[in-house]
Amino acid sequence: MANTREIQSRMKSIRDTRKITNAMYMISSSKMKKARKILADTEPYFYTLQANIARILRHIPELEHRYFDERQEIPQDLRKRGYVVITADKGMAGAYNHNVMKLAEERAARGGVRLYVVGEIGRHYFARKNVEVDIQFHYTAQNPTIHRARVIGEKMLELFESGELDEVYVIYTKMENAVQAETEIQQLLPLKKAAFTGKLPAGVPLEETAFSPSGEVVMDYIVPNYVFGFLFGALVESYCSEQNSRMMAMEGATNSANDMLRELSVAYNRARQAAITQEITEVVSGAKAQKKRRH
Repeated sequence: MANTREIQSRMKSIRDTRKITNAMYMISSSKMKKARKILADTEPYFYTLQANIARILRHIPELEHRYFDERQEIPQDLRKRGYVVITADKGMAGAYNHNVMKLAEERAARGGVRLYVVGEIGRHYFARKNVEVDIQFHYTAQNPTIHRARVIGEKMLELFESGELDEVYVIYTKMENAVQAETEIQQLLPLKKAAFTGKLPAGVPLEETAFSPSGEVVMDYIVPNYVFGFLFGALVESYCSEQNSRMMAMEGATNSANDMLRELSVAYNRARQAAITQEITEVVSGAKAQKKRRH
């Protein structure tokens, strides 16, 4: 059994660690609430863009546009696919990073794939695995902003329009609820008309809408902003999932620290009682020895 001094030293170390995990839990909670508020404030604008795309397609169903061009003339095995992979800049977030990188690695193994990785953890991981990534694509996952989403979106639109990529996907983590997050793959480009042309309820008239100068030109302005909004939503969802995963990991670490402190407290009391008992025994034995000498 360890002596009381060793047990006290270990308990002090665990208490210090518990302070750190508690602080990290509170910081992650604050960051997640702030990010969710920013997303909630901007969502109405991007939902309006989505509704306007649907309105244009509803009035001009035969519309042909480059952002909806699925390039069916290119065989599936020759198509160039790009994946925007959103990871974190830091660890200690449970399985958050692992799930995203595993899914991206599976897609990269199919060939004909280019990875555009957001976050330091993902970049370092794929560098160790010798998986080819775009080395010029350096973006942080911390504090997502619409500006960063716009820069990433412009890059993806440029690659798609130039023919360097035929399809663009986003791999990110969506927070389903406070205890569950799912890694998802969503196609960013080309857009699919079926995703916007939902059926109207029976009896709802189609309002007359005039597009100036044309539906194609209006779409040129709306679609890029929709893409930026989609990417911003993915960045914020991933960031919130990261913070939530870190909160759960830190909560688990704090609970483990509390359990260890309870066990060490019992061990400390036992060691202390044993030391006191030994001292009493030694005093009694010494007193008896002195008594025998006198006689």
